[in-house]
Amino acid sequence: MIDLYFWTTPNGYKPLIFLEEAGLEYRLVPVNISAGDQFKPEFLAISPNNRMPAMVDPAPADGGEPLSLFESGAILWYLAEKSGRFVPADLRGRKTTLEWLMWQMGGLGPMLGQNHHFAHYAPEKLPYAIERYVKETQRLYGVLERRLEGRDFIAGDYSVADMAAYPWCLLWQRQGIALAEFPNIERWLARIEARPAVQRAYAIGKDLNTVPTVTDAAKSMLFGQGRR
Repeated sequence: MIDLYFWTTPNGYKPLIFLEEAGLEYRLVPVNISAGDQFKPEFLAISPNNRMPAMVDPAPADGGEPLSLFESGAILWYLAEKSGRFVPADLRGRKTTLEWLMWQMGGLGPMLGQNHHFAHYAPEKLPYAIERYVKETQRLYGVLERRLEGRDFIAGDYSVADMAAYPWCLLWQRQGIALAEFPNIERWLARIEARPAVQRAYAIGKDLNTVPTVTDAAKSMLFGQGRR
């Protein structure tokens, strides 16, 4: 049974959606990042970047010792290869899916994360920073909007590329986005939101994280990390 180290962030939902979609057996291990669980030695042993999600597969394909993974994109790709699902079998399809997965990891996620930080969590409102990241969010939404023209999903059939991007775009209101300006994304969001496995994943998160956890004390821990 796979152990998924999870908290209710966009990155956390990515592998949870996959596990629900694929019907793989898993055990959810909560990592309350506002309480500092990500700094516990047992978690750092599998996620040295002190970020979640992380995962441990006790039965990897090579038959060896349990395999640990960190970074949500790596976890999605590993699960896709392990299960043979949600990634195309052909070379060009796999290439395209991997491109868009890396686009989310390198662009959409980090930039939208900065959008959230400066708009909602920074101790002072910095107009330049807010405008910078809202505009970059709009640019990235424009990239995805064009990609979805004439397509139901990002890389052909529903894939890990969609699972990676969806939890971030779901928060469009927090990002200062007028969704009506992106009708292809609006339809894509609705299409994914209607999937039973996605609904189950978010229901699990809602039941797990029932009270606001980003307190002032939590902010200093989440956003004030230095080398040590």
